[in-house]
Amino acid sequence: MSGPLRLLGCVLLVVVLAACQGEAEPEEPAMDMQQAGQRSEAILNGTMAAIHPSVKWVHGTPAESACSTGLNRPTGTTTVFRSRNILTVVSKERRGELLEQVRRYWKQQGARDFSVFSDKDVPRIRARTTDGLAVILQVGSIGNVSVEAGLSCVEDSAMTYPTGTPGQPGGSKKEELMPREHSDFWSSGDPRRK
Repeated sequence: MSGPLRLLGCVLLVVVLAACQGEAEPEEPAMDMQQAGQRSEAILNGTMAAIHPSVKWVHGTPAESACSTGLNRPTGTTTVFRSRNILTVVSKERRGELLEQVRRYWKQQGARDFSVFSDKDVPRIRARTTDGLAVILQVGSIGNVSVEAGLSCVEDSAMTYPTGTPGQPGGSKKEELMPREHSDFWSSGDPRRK
């Protein structure tokens, strides 16, 4: 199940990043891959810290996708994204509150161009910061919640990853997606409960 869900997330982020670029002339990348990874990690850490009551989370699997010209030639740039998977069970009744808390934090960080998909089963919110960072919170079909951040077509460079990143030294071999932690607030089916 994790393969198709992660693929869907990657495809969605690539589409958002491409839309953020628009049809303008290509510019010199303002960051390299290492800086883009650090920028993405910083906003993801801030996003997790902005959720109250706090939720349990783990690093998601990072992804990189080489950018190319219209003739499929390499450009020396790569799209980089990082993610967090929330392991706390978030009930349907609490999803709106989670999205609102995250939206407020992203707005405080200068995000704009918000897009909200208000489906009752798989809601999603996405935005873009002034430096081009795309951020997405989405609920998956199994009730899993992930938050992703990435930058499009940054300069190729070596990268480091935080400890605990799946598939990297010190991280697990398999990504955790399934929420399993109970919260008196987030897991409650009673929207009146505080």
